Amino acid sequence: MLIHLFDNKLPNSQWEAPAALTQAGISAAVHVQRKHVPRTLKRLEKAGEISINSRHVPGAKQRRKVYSLTTTGRTRASLLVEQTLGTNVIYEGDTVPIRDIPRGERKLLEVLSHIDEEHYYHKDPIISSIAEPSGNASLDAQSSEELVKRMFARAWEDGIITYDEHQLISEVVEFLGMHPSRIKRLSEQARESIIVSPPEDIYLEMLSQALVDNQLVEDEVALLETYRGAYGITDETHEKLLNLAIQEPVYSDNVKTYLNTLETALFDGVITADEDAMLATLRKSLGISDIQHANFTAKIRDSIK
Repeated sequence: MLIHLFDNKLPNSQWEAPAALTQAGISAAVHVQRKHVPRTLKRLEKAGEISINSRHVPGAKQRRKVYSLTTTGRTRASLLVEQTLGTNVIYEGDTVPIRDIPRGERKLLEVLSHIDEEHYYHKDPIISSIAEPSGNASLDAQSSEELVKRMFARAWEDGIITYDEHQLISEVVEFLGMHPSRIKRLSEQARESIIVSPPEDIYLEMLSQALVDNQLVEDEVALLETYRGAYGITDETHEKLLNLAIQEPVYSDNVKTYLNTLETALFDGVITADEDAMLATLRKSLGISDIQHANFTAKIRDSIK
């Protein structure tokens, strides 16, 4: 986040600010679920390393909170950037510091998205932000894509997306910071498959993703209330689904085996290339989906912090 804010300065204008400085923009840039951004931002604010302003953001209906580095934050970020630029990687067969890789107009995090865990630079990004029109999103972000796809399938059930459905989906994708081209592709995929989930199932998935760190932030509460109003989720149903989302699920033996292995791999906070390959093989043999893996990973990482 420090590197992202270092490369994206708050304009001097007292009116507008780029979407990259919102929580959604930061989430997309660092490839984590929007859910995990507020906690880190609060920690940076407490340390006096960021400041918070309210600005108009292009495309947003109202002023949004935007974040920028303080003098203290910029000093720390500058040291981190220099350390990162001095890191050696394999680029076109040669060992070079990251600063020697041609960047053009690219931000540093964009360059880093081309580098794997073995420090090899790849021509194409290994991972792409959901704020970009295409490319493979992180497993964290794929959970969000799957949720949006299910919402589109629900909306396309009668062959047309109503104004209210459009408004609801727009609020969700704005919350996530998703690129319009990516949204269009998800809509087309949902229309072709039309595997419709009941509104309650989608709402439960929204609750489960929101509660991955056992709390609901203000923006999530507002989004959930909007969904409840659009699909007639009663207070009684909300309480029932909320309790289901809060309860520790009863996992099958296969899932327990995978969770134990994943927890071991994440003990040091990093999944190495060898561990990642082993986990992929285990997922295939145990029938664990990539989306389940992403949700389990997010939950374990959050419990470690």
